[in-house]
Amino acid sequence: METKNSKLYESCCDINGIFKIIGGKWKAILIKNIAEGCPKRFGELRRELDNITQTSLSLQLRELERDGIICKKVYAESPPKVEYKLTQLGQSLLPIIEALDNWWQAYKGCEESP
Repeated sequence: METKNSKLYESCCDINGIFKIIGGKWKAILIKNIAEGCPKRFGELRRELDNITQTSLSLQLRELERDGIICKKVYAESPPKVEYKLTQLGQSLLPIIEALDNWWQAYKGCEESP
């Protein structure tokens, strides 16, 4: 028998799944950054996100690629050239990330009011 609490739990689990894909300090920023200059090279991303470490950037990009949000194209040249772009699934996240950003701005505005 399904209860109201079990439906709420399933809904929260789905939301947790979403945040496993786009959560974290850098993923939403990476998605927006890649969208704004698609395709993006690794070095460009590293320069534009000045506080991210190379290790963290590599890990976040690998996870986004694994989850089907971005795709990577490797060119066989020396030095190696790698470009990242959003997949169709990744592009579908842009309005969601924008909505979260709008919510955050409104929340910060409410927080500052007495």
